[in-house]
This record gives sequence, structure tokens and C-alpha cells, in this order.
Amino acid sequence: MALRIAALPGDGIGPEVTRAALGVLGAACASEGISVEVGEHLVGGAALRAKGTPLPDETVAACLAAHAALLGAVGDPAFDGEPRERKPETGLLRLRKALGVFANVRPAKAAPGLAAAGPLKPELAAGLDLVVYRELTGGLYFGEPRSLDLEGGRAVNTLPYSREEVERIAELAFRAAEGRRGLVTSVDKANVLETSVLWRRVVTDVASRHPSVTLEHQYVDSCAMALVLTPGRFDVLLTENLFGDILSDLAGALVGSLGLLASASLGAGPGLFEPVHGSAPTLAGKDVANPIGAILSAAMLLRDGCGLPRPAEAIESAVERVLADGLRTADLASPGTTPVSCSAFAQAVEAALG
Repeated sequence: MALRIAALPGDGIGPEVTRAALGVLGAACASEGISVEVGEHLVGGAALRAKGTPLPDETVAACLAAHAALLGAVGDPAFDGEPRERKPETGLLRLRKALGVFANVRPAKAAPGLAAAGPLKPELAAGLDLVVYRELTGGLYFGEPRSLDLEGGRAVNTLPYSREEVERIAELAFRAAEGRRGLVTSVDKANVLETSVLWRRVVTDVASRHPSVTLEHQYVDSCAMALVLTPGRFDVLLTENLFGDILSDLAGALVGSLGLLASASLGAGPGLFEPVHGSAPTLAGKDVANPIGAILSAAMLLRDGCGLPRPAEAIESAVERVLADGLRTADLASPGTTPVSCSAFAQAVEAALG
């Protein structure tokens, strides 16, 4: 079997963590007798500099022809003052649309030996094991009309959702809960937003088809507070685009670093897999970034994008062994300890694969 992977290193630390993840992915696949064909393509600020667009047509074509795409990060401060169509992040939004992905899946689990890395008391952090199911195609990020009139001092964004958009992400979340601890927490703002009233109604309807799963509804502000106070009570968080973006970053802080979090964007075609962190341009080229999120995204690519659970589990176990051995990148290192580089951590994971 040969896997075709479209690699999209992107901007900032993206090339470094992508290189680390691909090395681990290749080692895990080799141990299973699986060959990997990787093609590298431009996206984000790198594409803007080379092609004048944040998402070249050839990148889209390569992703559609691959089994899955692995993205590093997008974002370049050099384009901060540009109009929306010339921002690196626009390339990512367009790519998600071109691939037809609608569900962003972001696991957050306390890693062995890292209970003290985040702001939570160790006994709270140790119980953290949840996954966020974030809807990707609707909401404020894509709603029309939208406008910005800086001279007139007025801006407009629109928050639309349809029953179909809510139903399909809810169905995935309930199926996931059936294989986990059987609890879905649907997050909305139904006391203020009509869109959330629809969201709550549709999610309740979907829940009736999954009697083994318990459904609870929670307002987004209350949920944010509960994530800090009692993170271990959550299993599957189901929410819309903006709320999911915010809450999954909060979950990353709770486990110790955004650098630990992986994600998968799934739909009918090839999936898009990427670490949750941004491009961190001040760290670029220094070999100090945390590659764990990218490495675990490669594991999700194998399991959720290619139907290969064995090498995915091998990668996840290898990351846990390296952390248990005490290796830490700079974002996780305790004061007075010497962190390892991005490349050194990845090499240790490859060695742990045996």
C-alpha cells in the first residue's frame, strides 16, 4: 500500500513541525510495510510570496488527489495590513471549503508527566480527556452580508446556520461519544442567539437517535468556566465555529501548551490534518518549536484519514514514552531544566517507535 500525502508546510514554524511529523509518520508506516509518497505544496504567506495568492490552484489539486493533507501553520505578520483576500489565513479557509470538510476534531488529553505544565492543579489536569467537535462551514466566519467601514465607524458580520449544517456535525459527535464515555456537551448561547435556539433543537433531535449517549446543553460562558474548574467531567464538546475555535484553544492551555494539540478536519473527501497552534513567526528557524501537535496530527491522519489505526497508535504510544522519559521542548520545560530542540524531540519519537 502507498499513501499519497500532500504536505503543506506553510509559514513560521510550520515547515519545522511538518518536517518533524513527516519523519515520524514515515518511520511508523515503514514498520508496517506501508510506503509513503509526499508532495510539498504552498499555502498561506509562503504562497502569497511565491504565487500572489494564499491558495494556488495546484495546491488544491494536489490535496484533492491525495489520501490526506498535512498542514503546518499559516500566518505571516508581513500581510497583516492586506485586504482579506490577501491574508494567509484566507488560504486555509478556502482550502477547507475546497476539500468539503465540515467537522474539526480537536482532542485534548493530559499527557503523562505534564500535569504541572499547565495552570491547573495537577489533580485537575490529570483527569482531562476530551474532544471538541467544531462545525467548520457556517457561522460568523462565512456568513453574509459582511462589511467593514472604518471611516464610517461601522462593521457587520452575520451568524447563519442551517439544520443540515448542525445535524451532520452533531451526528459525528454522538458517534464519537458512543466509543468514548457516552457524554455530549452541546455548547451554545441559546439565551441570546436565535441561531443557538436552532442549534439546540437540532442537536436534541439527533440525540434521540443515540439513546446510549447522554446529552447536556451548556452556555458557552458557563462552559468556559467549567473547563477551568472541572475539566475532567467533559467527554465530547459539540459546538459551532467561533465557540469551538475559542474553547479548543482554552483546552490547549489547560493541558500545558497549544503545541500539544492535534486536529483533523473531516468531510466527504480527503481530510486536512494540522496542529492547533499558529505560525509563531518569532520562533521560526530556531528549531525550538514543539512538534507534538504536528506529530499527533500525523497519527490522526493515519487513523481518521487513511483507516490505519496500528501505526497511529504506535505514534501516540511513542510520544507518551518520550514524555515519560522526561524530554521537554522549551514551552514545556520546567525552570532550570534544559529543553530539547524540535528536531531532537522528533528523533526521539522515531527512536521510540523501534
